Amino acid sequence: MPRQVGTRGLEVATRPRVVIADGHPPTRMGVRLALEDDGFIVTEEETGPGALAAALREVPDVCLLDVDMPGGGIEAAAAIRSRLPQTQVVMLSAAAGDADLFAALEAGACGYLLKGIDPVQLGRTLRAALRGEAALPRTLTARVIEEFRARTRQPSFTRRSERDLTSREWEVLDCLCEGLSNRRIAKRLFISETTVRRHVGAILKKLDVPSRQAAAKIAAQRSQNLNGE
Repeated sequence: MPRQVGTRGLEVATRPRVVIADGHPPTRMGVRLALEDDGFIVTEEETGPGALAAALREVPDVCLLDVDMPGGGIEAAAAIRSRLPQTQVVMLSAAAGDADLFAALEAGACGYLLKGIDPVQLGRTLRAALRGEAALPRTLTARVIEEFRARTRQPSFTRRSERDLTSREWEVLDCLCEGLSNRRIAKRLFISETTVRRHVGAILKKLDVPSRQAAAKIAAQRSQNLNGE
């Protein structure tokens, strides 16, 4: 198959291979038709584990994964990037949620697209990702910049290692200190309860505590120490 050289010196197939995975058959079909019309060779899956298996089998140039598909899109993205570092991963989502966006980028995804994207633009965007460009709408690019700036600001108490919390995890921890339930945290931060549970699990692991109450107690103690109380 003829190949062309991308901007970073990587070879990119003129007919790139893509694995698309989405639990919603009409969406999956629409994406497939749009990409095949643009010259992509498409393999379809409907679950996270299925996407990983297909990627290992086909070794595609890029994977386009639904964030909320059965088995977890972000989990699949992390597994694919770990096993196939040369395969690019772009996420597809029905909503522009900050938590899922940053979790996807941390998992190794190079892009995060909304399902309302013009089908004509989809193939162009994936080809741009294969050339080393970030596949992000302008609105999400602005959020990434804002998050970067937030992470460079001084936090409420000192971060000392790679196990320190992300800015969103600090927000969730503040809510835990208030004794809020997962449902109330989700409403306050405009994220899903599933995402809240994911952040709480990460907080407990990073702080090495067994419960949300213990995490809140540690946060309160450190805050008091910094305030000299």
